[in-house]
Amino acid sequence: MCEDNQTEVTVFLLLGFQGLYKYKILLFIVFLFSYIVVLNGNLVLIVLVSTSDHLKIPMFIFLKHLAVADVLITSTIIPMMLDIILRDVKEISVTGCMIQLYMFSIFGCVQCFLIVIMSYDRYLAICNPMRYNSIMVPHVCLKMIVGSWFLDFILSSEIIMVCQFQFCGLNYIDHFFCDLGPIVEMSSSDTSILFFFDFFISILVFFIPFFLILITYIIIFITILNIPSNSGRKKAFSTCSSYLATVCIYYGSLITVYMAPSDESSFTTNKFRSLLYIVVTPMMNPIIYSLRNHEIRRTLQKIIVNIQMQLKKK
Repeated sequence: MCEDNQTEVTVFLLLGFQGLYKYKILLFIVFLFSYIVVLNGNLVLIVLVSTSDHLKIPMFIFLKHLAVADVLITSTIIPMMLDIILRDVKEISVTGCMIQLYMFSIFGCVQCFLIVIMSYDRYLAICNPMRYNSIMVPHVCLKMIVGSWFLDFILSSEIIMVCQFQFCGLNYIDHFFCDLGPIVEMSSSDTSILFFFDFFISILVFFIPFFLILITYIIIFITILNIPSNSGRKKAFSTCSSYLATVCIYYGSLITVYMAPSDESSFTTNKFRSLLYIVVTPMMNPIIYSLRNHEIRRTLQKIIVNIQMQLKKK
């Protein structure tokens, strides 16, 4: 129950980028352009893998689902962020805030599991190539993907605990979306249980996948170094370099946001750091794969040539 001199909060006010209001037109254009690039790049990747038979192999199927997660997480945050930039503040109901937080948690955390699967795929391809085709069969890949989404839905249920919290008095959130930290900070309820539960979830979603990926790539690099020919080492490294870049960008952004030392302005700092995995990472992934992967480049070039030929005929 709220105290007598406090009222129960039913709506939050997202403050967005305070102090940068005079640059809001520039910010709006930059983030709108970034959102368009994210949508176009990832949707092209999804369409290419879905429609091209020679791309329907495990490594590209996993990449397609990573692109789906990128589209969903940016679409959960950026449209509202653009609205906040234009209006200076954004009013959102407590229920709407919890829904956004839950969706953000699902689409963000599932990427950890997908990246682990992609790392395992590269491990088999490089370290156990003779067993690759017998292990990475379609139904096994489907089970991995469905299992990742299902496990993520279960683990993200910690947001149900946040929904039980009570909010009294101030309703200002100095952020451009409903992130867990600022919301818990505003709660007038006892949040100690959530911190223990959140720590447990972080171990399952972040630390364990991170160490599995780290061990996997150590084994991969040792295997590559033991390949006798330079051409063989170069070919093996090229097959996992794009995945390694994705791992570095994704986990690098998470570590920057959630594991950097806290200070008095940590929430304000993290607000801008959050742009790394909400905007930069989803924008970089399709660029990395389109530049590094010959199959995707070749498929995209064929489609462009076909479109140009169709236009010339008309």
